[in-house]
Amino acid sequence: MNYELLKTLKILIVEDEKRLAQLLKEAIADYFFSVVIAKDGKEGLKKFKSFKPDIIITDIMMPLCDGLDMTIKIKESDNFIPIIVLSAHSDKEKLLKAIDVGISKYFIKPFDPDDVIEHINKIAPSLNKQKQVLLKEDFIFDNNSMSLYKDNILITLTKREKEFLYLLIKNRNTILSNQYIKEMLWNEEVNDERLRTFIKRLRLKTSKSIVENISAQGYLISVLNS
Repeated sequence: MNYELLKTLKILIVEDEKRLAQLLKEAIADYFFSVVIAKDGKEGLKKFKSFKPDIIITDIMMPLCDGLDMTIKIKESDNFIPIIVLSAHSDKEKLLKAIDVGISKYFIKPFDPDDVIEHINKIAPSLNKQKQVLLKEDFIFDNNSMSLYKDNILITLTKREKEFLYLLIKNRNTILSNQYIKEMLWNEEVNDERLRTFIKRLRLKTSKSIVENISAQGYLISVLNS
């Protein structure tokens, strides 16, 4: 067990059975940097955006937004995040749908928390590689601290600029449309001119090449150590 590596990870548990969620948190919390709970898929989506977990552990059957619907929405924002499903259902249809939406592992209730920890331990090395990503012109972005560095010097960025880089990096080497970026970064109507001005200011702080503009399609960032 790589305890040092596990201690760098943030875990989000999404489970509507309050007692089960608390028992699971207590069973695994000592192994990880931080573990938080969301009571359903709707709250899970909110905490995914604010907490920025490395791994999500979720039930399937929940009120408001079930685990699979939540997974689909999360994968639209971060296709690489591992999602572990816990379910009392072992039917083939649920299992196949879970695989289709891109889950990492499926555990049938009741399950042993040690098995969950062991699975996370197996995938932890690949997650660690994503902690610090190398961008063009030797910029390095740290996903844990949401910080950008150049020659070991911290680049001062706004919260939204950090979230923009994080969004692009989580969808690395993929073109994100203007509309999608605006929906993810602002809670209000924003026109394309405001987005262009925002990116222009970011480039002035960093480099013209760090964020690429793909004509009539959107923006992407190239991660060189992915």
